Amino acid sequence: MQIRKISIGTDYKSSAMHYIVGQDVLSGNYTIFLIEYNIDQESFVIYIKSKDEVVPWKSFNKNVPVCVEYNINF
Repeated sequence: MQIRKISIGTDYKSSAMHYIVGQDVLSGNYTIFLIEYNIDQESFVIYIKSKDEVVPWKSFNKNVPVCVEYNINF
């Protein structure tokens, strides 16, 4: 399943950081392109895109509190 949103932190409402596919980041120079779980590293990786370039931006290991929302297509 595709991940649509990931929230990082212990308090979802007040202090967690929320990352959503399609969200502009880095002063609008990049867009979150993909959020995936890397099984080998047991971590979530956020990829960003600018024009035709896609690069890994952030990674969160299994020790960080994470809430994941998946794309649900009806």
